[in-house]
Amino acid sequence: MTTMKKLNQVILTAGLALAATGSAYAQMRIEISGVGSNQIPIAVAGFADENVAPQEISAIIKADLERSGAFKIIDAGVITSMNNIDYSGWKAKGADALAVGTVAKLADGNYEVRYKLLDTVKQSELSQLGLSPTPQFVRLTAHKIADDIYLKLTGIRGAFSTRIAYVRQDGPKSFQLMVADADGEGEQMALRSNEPIISPSWSPDGTKVAYVSFEQKKPVVYVQNLITRARTVIANEKGSNSAPTWSPAGNKLAVSLSKDGHTQIYTVNADGSSLKRVSNSAGIDSEAHFAPDGSIYFMSDRSGGPQIYRMNADGGDAKRITFTGNYNISPHVSADGKTLAYISRRDGNYQLYAMDLASGQEQRLSDSTDDLNPSFAPNGKYIMYATQAGGRKSLAVVSVDGRVKQRLTTQAGNIKEPTWGPFMQ
Repeated sequence: MTTMKKLNQVILTAGLALAATGSAYAQMRIEISGVGSNQIPIAVAGFADENVAPQEISAIIKADLERSGAFKIIDAGVITSMNNIDYSGWKAKGADALAVGTVAKLADGNYEVRYKLLDTVKQSELSQLGLSPTPQFVRLTAHKIADDIYLKLTGIRGAFSTRIAYVRQDGPKSFQLMVADADGEGEQMALRSNEPIISPSWSPDGTKVAYVSFEQKKPVVYVQNLITRARTVIANEKGSNSAPTWSPAGNKLAVSLSKDGHTQIYTVNADGSSLKRVSNSAGIDSEAHFAPDGSIYFMSDRSGGPQIYRMNADGGDAKRITFTGNYNISPHVSADGKTLAYISRRDGNYQLYAMDLASGQEQRLSDSTDDLNPSFAPNGKYIMYATQAGGRKSLAVVSVDGRVKQRLTTQAGNIKEPTWGPFMQ
């Protein structure tokens, strides 16, 4: 089975399972501010005959590329043929690259989508794809093409076809765990509860989400399979069970439990077996996050105030990582292990920071005052986090250099507790 077919199979099955809840929600609205330091000028042509498909593929591609802040979009109109391209003419219009494509509806109701990415400077072809999506996957196909453009022109894998999970709260007794495309479209409900849902965390293969639910009138850690909808209790010990996070291999989770009197970090198998304590301090240890090498970053107040530490997966001596400010929480490490995102309270404001782990240099990435729950895109180029403005809770995305910022809002309700899903293999 090809990678694309595997991706389609996983997302379709999960999507149908989630859609079985019968819930429909207004999509999120994205506001973009800022651009990258060196935008790549690209012309994205309207795909020939794309009006036969349920979504306009070229418009989705343009929106993805624009949202990234890495590209300057040049209007190209509609190009009906992918052959006999006037490279010099497009270069004269300021485009270093040109994306063209065609769409055809097949007899079986599916679509044939063809695309080419052309280098107008070298007058050569950079990439081409031929895809045959079902109607449900036309939007995903557009995201995959945008991913291909991002990779070919930046050298970094695109994350437009990934998914996000978050909690929507529509009232004091209305909580939903939601799953959506990375651009907020295709929003579907995975769980509804009258009690709070917090701390969702994607499994490395993108088929499961761990989270904390208060439906038993206390915090309990669950893992939910998005394909089968089956749920497994991972931690329901005496006291608080919180902050699940997956190991890189997906066979274990780290959780924070207070069963021994004060909150410490434990590891547990993905089926809820073999609970093992791995942190040991007289204070509070919580908010564990696995780095790609299997080590664990976590928050501890063992030094008198909450700071971020690192320890091996099986525990042992912990090394303090943050030293600036007296309140640093919610560590999250990028997929390449080079950057740490966290929330720091300074001058009374809770804001998003990023630290280069090699040099220890940090940078403030947000201008808001009440930020929470940072989560990296799987390519490490963007961070999603929860924020609040005007009394409304929403999601925000910022590039790791702080130049590109997005805000994702809804017309009603609050959205919070975001987690960015992995690349689908």
